[in-house]
Amino acid sequence: MQSELTDQKNIRIVFMGTPDFAVASLDILVQNGYNVVGVITAPDKPAGRGLQLQQSAVKQYAVSKGLRVLQPEKLKNPEFLEELRSLKADLQVVVAFRMLPEVVWDMPALGTINVHASLLPNYRGAAPINWAIINGEKQSGVTTFKLQHEIDTGDILFSQSVDIRDDETAGELHDDLMATGAGLLLKTVQALASGNAKGTPQAHIKAEDIKHAPKIFKEDCQIKWEQPVEQIYNLVRGLSPYPAAWTMLNGKGLKIFKATREHATPVVAPGQVVSDNKTYLKIAAADGYLSLLEIQLEGKKRMDIEAFLRGNKIN
Repeated sequence: MQSELTDQKNIRIVFMGTPDFAVASLDILVQNGYNVVGVITAPDKPAGRGLQLQQSAVKQYAVSKGLRVLQPEKLKNPEFLEELRSLKADLQVVVAFRMLPEVVWDMPALGTINVHASLLPNYRGAAPINWAIINGEKQSGVTTFKLQHEIDTGDILFSQSVDIRDDETAGELHDDLMATGAGLLLKTVQALASGNAKGTPQAHIKAEDIKHAPKIFKEDCQIKWEQPVEQIYNLVRGLSPYPAAWTMLNGKGLKIFKATREHATPVVAPGQVVSDNKTYLKIAAADGYLSLLEIQLEGKKRMDIEAFLRGNKIN
């Protein structure tokens, strides 16, 4: 049995990922002794005031573990493809990376698998964590599946659900799913290496029955105060801490990171502010108030509402 397990861990794995979310999955493979022969991540990019080159979270981890790192600008570049082939991967693992051309995902004998932060087929797309909370879901999860032509549509290998708390933010759910996804990836790789993984097609699901998770733009983040307060509350949670729901206050943009909602008939019109200028600031919605707790006014630091009101008087 021990010999069989050792043989499974000798499969050659190429890992592809960029942000923090992917690091946990790469780490669990390394910590469990799998043979990660290469790590593909985004090129270093200028960041900060000095525009110094910043390495991705995955690159920083890979370098610390002495793993070979490739950072192609273009995934169809012939030199990159030749280098990728030279790694002789049996399996490729993708976590929070970019879309792969077929010439890349079809390369290994065991195929290429992806860890996606939703219960597929729902919430296919770039922002599944955000949209699950924005839409008021009570449950999310992680799915591993085999890549094919259309994004997030490949055969499902394994999935695991995670409950969403009533006050949970996208940042908190991100961390929950990051850990869950790493464990599910390990289970998936073990099953593939031993020949015990059977995919379940998504093809039988009707497109109109599927909830999607497209990329989020600035206009998606603007609060519409004529909506129900529960809907606004979910938008705030689903966009916290990034990119953050926003509104206008005294002619400046105001990001809202944390709030509570109050179900009561407003005595002012939607979008109007009610405050004692000391301890609370709430804004009227269609059927209640959103009470702000942590905010950031344009040009200022993030702060709690009492600190904000000490320096800003609301008319």
